[in-house]
Amino acid sequence: MEERDVYSLDIAGVRRDLRLFEVKPGMRIAILNILGDVELVDACAAALAQKLADIPFDVILTAETKSIPIAHELAKVTQKPYVVLRKECKPYMGEALKAETLSITTGKPQHLFLDEKDIELLKGKQIVLLDDVISTGSTLQGMHLIVKKAGGKVNAEAAILTEGDRAEWRQVIALGHLPIFYS
Repeated sequence: MEERDVYSLDIAGVRRDLRLFEVKPGMRIAILNILGDVELVDACAAALAQKLADIPFDVILTAETKSIPIAHELAKVTQKPYVVLRKECKPYMGEALKAETLSITTGKPQHLFLDEKDIELLKGKQIVLLDDVISTGSTLQGMHLIVKKAGGKVNAEAAILTEGDRAEWRQVIALGHLPIFYS
């Protein structure tokens, strides 16, 4: 395996070395992958629950895949349900709601789909949007659009980490921030 540069970071009291990957020529990002990292997910869910304690919300909304573990654990800690937006529409999802996003890690348009069965879970409800890392904000925009289409209201945006130099990330409830690395 190729030796990679890392960015070391303490997140919710847990230290991790995040590998750096080039996403565009001359631009690298630190990759947080919480899949299978039970210690980090548990610590982050507890820390995010504390930060969300004074914010009224009924449902946690996230997009598949990497943020599902944090949504699941945060739902357990807060005793609130969570809904996962899918990136592919399956026939059993019925009249799903749809929004388009552009991911920094894939570099191409993606779609988010809300299963027809979950529309009622968002309608008239106060929602926390949750992601593992918020970079460009495209997934966040897609989640906002889905909530609006479903008739819900976004009360907060939360993430384990934000990334980049965008001023609007100050409104995101996050446990840390990642720089973008230019060479």
